[in-house]
Amino acid sequence: MARLSWLPVAFCLVLAFAFAIEVLDAGGEGSLGPEECQNACNYRCSETHHKKPCLFFCNKCCVKCLCVPSGTYGNKEECPCYNNWKTKEGAPKCP
Repeated sequence: MARLSWLPVAFCLVLAFAFAIEVLDAGGEGSLGPEECQNACNYRCSETHHKKPCLFFCNKCCVKCLCVPSGTYGNKEECPCYNNWKTKEGAPKCP
């Protein structure tokens, strides 16, 4: 009976490791579902004076990239797809 006592410990370690990987991976590209884009973009565009275009392009970018950078400005390196999508003129498409 004492030989099987390591199984529950091993099981808990495997679960803890899987949870840690999931937490470390959170927030990157592809981390959002399409249904989460609206809330993420509402926060991303919350401090701009140009809310309507910001929300339009943010949602468009989020649906394509499934990622919105953290904060209300900057941090675009968190989402390469979001960061690298450009207009015909070469300006950033995503706010």
